[in-house]
Amino acid sequence: MPEGSKLGVLMSAMLIFLIAQAPGHARLAQLDPAVPFQARMGGALLAVMFMMPILAYGLAALASLLSRLTPWRLTPEDSRLALFWALLAVAPAMLLAGLVAGLVGQGSALALVQAVSGLGFLMIWGAGIAALARRK
Repeated sequence: MPEGSKLGVLMSAMLIFLIAQAPGHARLAQLDPAVPFQARMGGALLAVMFMMPILAYGLAALASLLSRLTPWRLTPEDSRLALFWALLAVAPAMLLAGLVAGLVGQGSALALVQAVSGLGFLMIWGAGIAALARRK
């Protein structure tokens, strides 16, 4: 996959993650009007669309370096592909987590949805790494 397409996958996932945060921020803005909704979403925009891609590239580089300690050898390109695709694949679960955060708020239901989303991400990322490592 070309690098431009990988960046498109990553930014699509980040946009969905940003949209997923809106219900929770709307709920918090109603409960605590000291910080308005627009300010909360502005902070989320900065974090998700600008900082998270930098962290994702760093994590993919770290995973590529750590793969040298295992029998699976990943190129940096394969490492980015596996990570970015896993982020996009888990995006619907993040939308569900955002919906739960907006309708129910903090609690065991949100923690459960977030835990399942996190485990799903790790499983998809691991499967992607395994598939790309076996391909060679």
